[in-house]
Amino acid sequence: MRKAVLPLFIAATVLSACGHYQPDQVTDACLILEDNRSWWRDLRRSERRWGIPPAIQLAILKRESSFNAHARPARTRLLGIIPGPRPSSAYGYAQALDGTWDWYRDETGNRGADRDDFGDAVDFIGWYGQMSGRLSNIRHDDARALYLAYHEGHTGYNRGTYRGRAWLIRAADDVASDAARYQSQLDGCERRLNRGRFWLL
Repeated sequence: MRKAVLPLFIAATVLSACGHYQPDQVTDACLILEDNRSWWRDLRRSERRWGIPPAIQLAILKRESSFNAHARPARTRLLGIIPGPRPSSAYGYAQALDGTWDWYRDETGNRGADRDDFGDAVDFIGWYGQMSGRLSNIRHDDARALYLAYHEGHTGYNRGTYRGRAWLIRAADDVASDAARYQSQLDGCERRLNRGRFWLL
């Protein structure tokens, strides 16, 4: 009995570790997804549910956390050396705030969602993108506007709070550029990612 249980335990441990694997490089979508095969399934599932393309989901993740499951904002420093509080409650792949994550869980019924779970993070991004379409009239393929609403919130975006914030405009432009590059890369490797992947269904 013990011999049968041990391999299962090892397999579960390996699968759990794979779920938190951070890519060595973040500029090539094909390499990212070949190293993390289950991520492609999660991205496609989110796209089917919410309509946000995988390339845009990836571009937002790259900007927010560089695909680090446990990313948090750096702590402030008192007197330049003493660690102080973090500037926000942002956490995980999508850097979702506590309140926004609670909103997502309430709206979707996904009460067990975790911010350090890739599948939950991309489902959140897809859901937020759909909400941006409903609340801010943003197209699902407009990476730049989707990111501005993601960063500022829908009320802030609708008020134009991003205007005059040069650093945020640059960040949104970078997200749009990353999304376009990722889409071009995925166009070349999507068939390979899908090959033999019955779990995409």
